[in-house]
Amino acid sequence: MPLVTFSSPLHKDKTVYAIAGSHTKTLLELAKENHIPIDFSCQEGDCSTCLIKVTNLSRKGPMGGPLTDREITVLKDLKKITQDEIDAMKVDDLPHTSWRLACQMIVRDEDILVEYPSK
Repeated sequence: MPLVTFSSPLHKDKTVYAIAGSHTKTLLELAKENHIPIDFSCQEGDCSTCLIKVTNLSRKGPMGGPLTDREITVLKDLKKITQDEIDAMKVDDLPHTSWRLACQMIVRDEDILVEYPSK
């Protein structure tokens, strides 16, 4: 089972187990189940409230599922991803940014660090 460590400057780090292979649970759902205070609003990938930075700690392979179209649009508007990275991602089928939206990122079988701001 992958370990997901949530880290914020205002809260103590918390590491939780994610169910490996489900490929359906988002990081936001995992955070909510474990009472981790990631800010969110729309939960649809439109508002950018749940912006997070993700680091792969296990180096087993690709980090999380591919970016959704909504995620690409929001991250591009926020200047967190470039057109070159978007183009490379379409060829490699791998995310080329550590910035994600918690409501869109699906947990895969890898240990990750999720950094989030908190109020």
